[in-house]
Amino acid sequence: MDQAHRNQAGDLRVLHHPVLGDLPESRPVQITVDGQPLLAREGEAIAAALLAHGILVCRTMPGGREPRGVFCALGRCADCLMTVDGEPNVRACLIPVREGQVVWTQAGLGRWEGRAG
Repeated sequence: MDQAHRNQAGDLRVLHHPVLGDLPESRPVQITVDGQPLLAREGEAIAAALLAHGILVCRTMPGGREPRGVFCALGRCADCLMTVDGEPNVRACLIPVREGQVVWTQAGLGRWEGRAG
């Protein structure tokens, strides 16, 4: 990938867009994704932070375990469902990141952490 498509942090965020303009500055925050620390930008959607770091899979399908990732990015398709802070079935394209957030790739229908069943 050429330098025009990568910013100084080495991620895939579009900082300077010819139509939308420049991405506003925001505070970096650390989240944890599948047990690994990841730097995100305060206010961006979880899905945007994942895509900026090349993470494409948000969940796997029940049964066959086929991977799913961001598709519509509007909260309609449910392909970006993830487990966030112990809550399954969170639409990663709609929820902004926040400092200390814990995000897991969701397997199948997901499970509530700390609850039986």
